[in-house]
Amino acid sequence: MEPFIPQLVYFEPEALNYPLGQELKEKFEKMNIEIRETTSHNQVRGIPGENELQKYRNAKSTLVVGVRRTLKFDTSKPSAEYAIPLATGCMGHCHYCYLQTTLGSKPYIRVYVNLDDIFAQAEKYMNERAPEITRFEAACTSDIVGIDHLTHSLKKTIEFIGTTEYGRLRFVTKYEHVDHLLDAKHNGKTRFRFSVNSRYVIKNFEPGTSSFEARLEAARKVASAGYPLGFIVAPIYMHDYWEEGYFELFQRLSEQLQGIDRANLTFELIQHRFTKPAKAVIQKRYPKTKLDLNESKRKYKWGRYGIGKYVYQDEEAKKLETTMRQYISLFFPEAEIQYFT
Repeated sequence: MEPFIPQLVYFEPEALNYPLGQELKEKFEKMNIEIRETTSHNQVRGIPGENELQKYRNAKSTLVVGVRRTLKFDTSKPSAEYAIPLATGCMGHCHYCYLQTTLGSKPYIRVYVNLDDIFAQAEKYMNERAPEITRFEAACTSDIVGIDHLTHSLKKTIEFIGTTEYGRLRFVTKYEHVDHLLDAKHNGKTRFRFSVNSRYVIKNFEPGTSSFEARLEAARKVASAGYPLGFIVAPIYMHDYWEEGYFELFQRLSEQLQGIDRANLTFELIQHRFTKPAKAVIQKRYPKTKLDLNESKRKYKWGRYGIGKYVYQDEEAKKLETTMRQYISLFFPEAEIQYFT
């Protein structure tokens, strides 16, 4: 698929005080993209659309270039100690995505240009924990790979972490646009992960993302560039014939990764979950979705900040975990399964 290009770009005035802000403004001017000014991302107005659904879809192709003011990093368990804030929002239309509710009425994409401030804060966290390793997750609130061909913020972060002694970087993507990252000086300290799923899930719930085949082609490139490689299977979803669907997933994955060193391969397994607010938003934005959001079939589990989520019943969750572990053991016996949640 073609790389993401925004239809409309907003700049916070302060962003133009930074080299990356100036660079992006010049880039978008040359591309003849409409540019507007906003005092802050909270004041973004005028996204086109005749109704809420149209405005939502147009917001997904709108970019806000600004400054990251809150430099306290969120935690990011179990993936990492901290989430490093490079961007917020995503151009994809995955029906199940938790960003549906965390971004609420602001689904546009935001990128932050004050990278030196962000790196300085990351350094503080590393110094506090040294000599322990500190892992940073760069894809908590966005698919950072999907926009990095425009900003190269991720590439700069990979090279920054590559120079540190105790820092490690991780991120996950559903996009294939990795070519500009292949020559980054990562020094083996960045784990590049791809989100994969059964044919049913990708076809029905992941519009606006790269195909499975394109993701795996990108994974081969990344592995050839010496990056540690991983896969996140998420959300693991009990659709009709799900056992056959996920068996085929790992079979195809194994075939496509012939010749790739599997000794350092990792898998992360995340079952499908949703919250009540997420259900309301998903059904409004994707009214024809096939996603099963029936609370009566699920178990209610308390989460962070007192917000509960609906996960599979214990027996079903155990069956999902056991099945995934069996498939991985069959096709990737050398790989590490980092967690199931």
